[in-house]
Amino acid sequence: MPSRSDVITPALLRDWALPVPTGGKEARGTVLVVGGSRFTPGAVLLAGVAALRAGAGVLQLAAAESTAASLSIQVPEALVVGLPETGDGAVRGDPGDLLHGLVAEADVVAVGPGLTDIETTGELLRLVLDAAGRETALVLDAYALGALSHAPELLAGSGRKAVLTPNLTEAKHLLGRDPGDDLDAEAVELAGRYDAAVSLYGHIATPDGRAWREESGDAGLGTSGSGDVRSGLLAGLLSRGADPAQAACWAAFAHAVSGQRLVPRYGRIGFLARELLDEIPYTIATV
Repeated sequence: MPSRSDVITPALLRDWALPVPTGGKEARGTVLVVGGSRFTPGAVLLAGVAALRAGAGVLQLAAAESTAASLSIQVPEALVVGLPETGDGAVRGDPGDLLHGLVAEADVVAVGPGLTDIETTGELLRLVLDAAGRETALVLDAYALGALSHAPELLAGSGRKAVLTPNLTEAKHLLGRDPGDDLDAEAVELAGRYDAAVSLYGHIATPDGRAWREESGDAGLGTSGSGDVRSGLLAGLLSRGADPAQAACWAAFAHAVSGQRLVPRYGRIGFLARELLDEIPYTIATV
């Protein structure tokens, strides 16, 4: 029997209103995005700008050292820190005290966008988890999920506030098998196994078995960089005070509806991930 989940609708979200912080940018939290490589800095850019569009107050980006200067120009709102690289341009897992300090001070850390090497990502993930405070919220995406699949004990039983955002390939690694057709059930299994909220293609689940599904996403969201936008959206919502389940549900809806808003201009499959960014604030504000 298929698993039961609640459909994410505007009415559901209006009854689950996002926190509205008052005061300065510090009240909206600090998001740190850790990712990128020499060849994939755009993933960090997309995730970081999405976090700001979703309401984060302060943005920090940590990416491959060779890309830091260009990122700082492309995202002038952010503090950008360069991390050591391997010979192949991947971010190394031993970036030292600077990253440790940034992680320790962040309210939300998103790890994964643009990372390209599973071994160095595993080292980087361990460093982040060691430096992060117990109340620091985590968003794990892309290669960070592959690294987690090799070391589930990093999260399981930790009680950390974390959201995993796998695609089907990443879900296969996390499950140790091919996902079945019932993605509600697969999300619930992953949430229980890793002790984290899970957002799997619009199917949201929490470790205590609650589940939701977003039904308005369309084929256009299957474009390069779209997952990076979703991860940053999640991080921004967590930063402004949403809990993991709430942030995952709101992010799934805002991601999907932002895509719908682009269809009249570009068609169902013609828009770019970067074009989702400017739609996010209005989509959230008009729920």
